[in-house]
Amino acid sequence: MKFYITNAIPYVNAKPHIGHALEFIQSDTIARFHRLLGEDVTLLCGGDENAIKNVQAAEEAGEDIQVFIDKHAKLFEELAKKLNVQFDVFQKGSSEQHHKSAQKLWELCNKSGDIYKKSYRGLYCVGCEQFYTKEELNEKGECFEHPGKKLEEVEEENYFFKLSKYQEKLIEIIESEQYPITPEFRKNEVLAFLKSGLQDFSISRSNKRAKNWGVQVPGDNSQRIYVWFDALNIYQSGIGFGWDEDMYKKWWPANLHVIGKGIIRFHAVYWPAILLSAELSLPKGLFVHEYFTVNGQKMSKTLGNVYDPNIAIEKYGADALRYFCLSKISPFLDGDFSEDKLHESYNADLANGLGNLVARVAKLCESHSVIAEAEGAASSKTKQSLDPKMTTHLEDYKFNEALSHIWGEISEADKKVNLEKPWELSGDKAKTVLEDLVKRIQHIAYNLQPFLPETSEKILKQFSGSIKSSASLFPRI
Repeated sequence: MKFYITNAIPYVNAKPHIGHALEFIQSDTIARFHRLLGEDVTLLCGGDENAIKNVQAAEEAGEDIQVFIDKHAKLFEELAKKLNVQFDVFQKGSSEQHHKSAQKLWELCNKSGDIYKKSYRGLYCVGCEQFYTKEELNEKGECFEHPGKKLEEVEEENYFFKLSKYQEKLIEIIESEQYPITPEFRKNEVLAFLKSGLQDFSISRSNKRAKNWGVQVPGDNSQRIYVWFDALNIYQSGIGFGWDEDMYKKWWPANLHVIGKGIIRFHAVYWPAILLSAELSLPKGLFVHEYFTVNGQKMSKTLGNVYDPNIAIEKYGADALRYFCLSKISPFLDGDFSEDKLHESYNADLANGLGNLVARVAKLCESHSVIAEAEGAASSKTKQSLDPKMTTHLEDYKFNEALSHIWGEISEADKKVNLEKPWELSGDKAKTVLEDLVKRIQHIAYNLQPFLPETSEKILKQFSGSIKSSASLFPRI
């Protein structure tokens, strides 16, 4: 009955943007869904703090590296709280626990004979913290994830991991759904990459290039562990790997990793190979979501369209932003964010839709002294259950379709109000109509809990016992 879910671990070289909010909200929605199912849930995120880009950003800001990353990591934690995202663990990559854990993982892979040292020369993208071959770059010789940024030509002696050794085994576990990847087209993309042939990859950096920052390679104080070998292990270090074995045994393997499409190779190829080498259990699933553009363009500091989600939260509220991120795009297609679209969504669906329905019915119930029955909000956790359609959509990560279903129920309730006209009725006739509407609203609010936790709680509380009208849930802006 346990469910362990992880969010991708963001770099903390800058403040969070709307893309981070999107993934925070998606992973929190999945976690809340599993809590409603009665499962013991842990949702983990953290700070990817040992990357070269963090060192460079701290130097540019003229700050101590630890001070710099602590300050930025806190911004991610604060954003999560503002979004009502419940991270049970926020594991910092610079923590002593994580350093011990990363070194243990290294030693296990080394014991399997999968780590060796050699000189290497290649093109390095600091944005991805990844070496690329010329064949993997665009026509301008740039990384597809970070166009416009020149790659560094790096030559040094590093430790390498025998990724090529696990090519056939990785194909087998992904084809057989031993490590399921959602959606299917991303699974096929991974299989095509695997079948094209795997090359061993660098898993360390020289102290000179890392500026003595990060996790030291066991037994070699001239090298630091490469960011992906180190950062992926946050999924384990945050639940005790290397420092609390009882906790680790309870939670590992992860039931689900939630990531963006840009880091699929690291999670679908590198990570399971490292775990196979260390003889550790594989995660049970990988959910890969697409990205936000902003005002029709890819987010870019150069374009000045890197959107701060705190602006939207302050103006519209956390649940309004959660609603937009979950309802207005498919997780499996890139979507576009703009304040204009958020504003339209807020007024049309929340103020005029859900908010208006709740306000109308509550006022009518108050005037007719309607009291909600016991199976409503007061005991909803024991006597209500999620709509089966909701369960199906959430198991498939189709948040937009789940919310579309709920808004269909809101529309049906609105139609009933307009057809039955309870304001023209009196006595038992009015109460019969209103009691039916109350049950509908309770059902809607219960099913909204994974998506809009603050709003659903307010509605369930309002429609419990003696119903009173109150301030609008979503005042029209």
